[in-house]
Amino acid sequence: MDSTQDRATARLAWTRHTLGDPTLTLASASVDASFRSYWRTQHQGQSWVVMDSPPAQEDPQPWLEIGARLSAAGLHVPAVKAQDLQQGFLLIEDLGSQLYLPALNDSTVDALYGDAMDALLRMQRDANVDGMQPYDHAFLQRELEIMPEWFLGRHLGHTPSCAEWDTLESAFTVLLHNALAQPRCFVHRDYHSRNLLIVDHDSPRTIAQRLASRGNTAPGLLSPGIIDFQGALIGPITYDLASLLRDCYIAWERERVEGWVEGYRQCLQAAQLIDAAVDRQHFLRWFDLIGLQRHIKVLGIFCRLCYRDGKPGYLDDLPRVYDYVVDVASRYPELADFVALLQRCVGERDLRRLVAA
Repeated sequence: MDSTQDRATARLAWTRHTLGDPTLTLASASVDASFRSYWRTQHQGQSWVVMDSPPAQEDPQPWLEIGARLSAAGLHVPAVKAQDLQQGFLLIEDLGSQLYLPALNDSTVDALYGDAMDALLRMQRDANVDGMQPYDHAFLQRELEIMPEWFLGRHLGHTPSCAEWDTLESAFTVLLHNALAQPRCFVHRDYHSRNLLIVDHDSPRTIAQRLASRGNTAPGLLSPGIIDFQGALIGPITYDLASLLRDCYIAWERERVEGWVEGYRQCLQAAQLIDAAVDRQHFLRWFDLIGLQRHIKVLGIFCRLCYRDGKPGYLDDLPRVYDYVVDVASRYPELADFVALLQRCVGERDLRRLVAA
């Protein structure tokens, strides 16, 4: 058997043993951009998900540790029924399959984003960040540098000249200063419509019981269910808000986004998470530029997922991300040369088109 079949056999055997049912089967629930995969099974009328996180590629321990922090803060993350860290298998609560993304439209977005921002405020206010790693200058810099290598170099076939590197570094400096100037808090780092679920199969009472069993008496939030949180760090307070409202997978009118941003600024001030002196324009600059840092990173990551990891579907979302970058950067005069550089490199190309090696 090849390694894939070996893994499938081990996964099924572990699940059957854990649930005490030699007849159950597993069906793919989802995969993500990493080596992690998810498998759904039914046992005695209840649905469970097996998270397969090969330890050599995707250590499951950070997922467990961050999940415990979020659960203790009253957020709805998958509860863990059983785990085998040596093999990298976890049996977890099934939050369902109602992702935010297909449910978002003009009539639902205010309510869904309202729930998501309620959860985000809870996360930023109540999640314990003791001992977590910082989203610091070096980390942010490494992320930005993914773009020149994979988007400009591999996807567009353009090697920046020395003068163009100066332009890139000047823009990156603006973004880094903005990120590091913001108040610090818990940052999920992928808080968007593919990692949030509408949860309606559970009850608030069940959630309260789960929290109480962990010694937490805070009332729990039912929805959204939150996943893919294992990369969380301590970082800029607007990062997750930008991930949510300037989602790489769906876009909204600028005026509507800025209205949500302003409402959230007021919530942060009421919670005393930002200073009362941070006015609308100050906060919007924080939001714009941290979102720009994220989208520049994503231009590189989506190309890397395509060419290195064999996942070309991510190119379909590249034009939206590129449009975000150009639109937002064009509002800031200090980034004009950066915008011009990108536009020269892209030209009239169809960014969704796969480029041969």
